[in-house]
Amino acid sequence: MHEPIPGVRHMPGFLDASAQAALAADIAGVIAAAPLFVSRMPRTGVPMSVRMTNCGSLGWMSDQERGYRYETHHPDTGQPWPAIPPVLLEAWGLLTGYPKPPEACLVNVYDAEARMGLHQDRDETDFDAPILSVSLGADCRFRVGGLKRAGPTVPLILSSGDALVLGGPARLYFHGVDKILPSLTAPLPPPLMGLGARVNLTLRRVS
Repeated sequence: MHEPIPGVRHMPGFLDASAQAALAADIAGVIAAAPLFVSRMPRTGVPMSVRMTNCGSLGWMSDQERGYRYETHHPDTGQPWPAIPPVLLEAWGLLTGYPKPPEACLVNVYDAEARMGLHQDRDETDFDAPILSVSLGADCRFRVGGLKRAGPTVPLILSSGDALVLGGPARLYFHGVDKILPSLTAPLPPPLMGLGARVNLTLRRVS
């Protein structure tokens, strides 16, 4: 475990190859039930470069009219989100130590050119609960800073099977993905192959 900033815990290789393949099959099932969609920036309506869906009782989304928020149903199908795969619930219990389960798991699919700008995860009401992220597929350069967007940041390379926790003092730190690293790319496990370069799974407690 590597802790470059207090509250930021990086667990390289948390999931081995067989566990990654099993999780990929679970996520392929989630995507089949809740198809990928593109969220849009509030006010401007600019599409985000990352395609996404959700699993859990709540799902995060954004559009021009209503902005960032959690919803109980998929915006296109109108159906409830699929359940969070058990392996992710187990990881939450093991790595966060938080007594309540996650309510949302964001499934973000990156192609080779996708990015995610520095942002805070603050659409939740429970900031005591940490955020857990699990990576599949291509390496990426992840960046985490502090409580101000313009402050200094620390880069981390996240690889397939890695887990990352933002908790305690780092729960509201700005963070983002500024580059997918094709030269270091591990292909997505077969159930997700062809979908993109990288899939990131972000678990959150909302209420």
